[in-house]
Amino acid sequence: MKPMTDKELQQRDASRDIGAELLQAVRDVKAGTVGKVNMVDTTMAAQARQRLGLSQSQFSHLLGVSVRTLQDWEQGRREPSGAAKALLRIAAIRPDAVHEAMAG
Repeated sequence: MKPMTDKELQQRDASRDIGAELLQAVRDVKAGTVGKVNMVDTTMAAQARQRLGLSQSQFSHLLGVSVRTLQDWEQGRREPSGAAKALLRIAAIRPDAVHEAMAG
């Protein structure tokens, strides 16, 4: 297939309704008829923080680690060890228990 010339492109585009095409594209994506689903694996640290509904700053303070350390755990650059790993596991499985402990 040969590339279209500028004149051919202008003729094609002159009859297009870009707004309608965009609206239809959005409808297609929402209906699931087109699009791509990307699954992203999350670390235990990211899951725990998300389940608790805390910011990175809040969660790192709760754990007693720097925000940078938490970011390294969440992005898989470092692995938590010892008590931090146990607390992350509890927070990911039972965020209500962590909230209860924080309140008391």
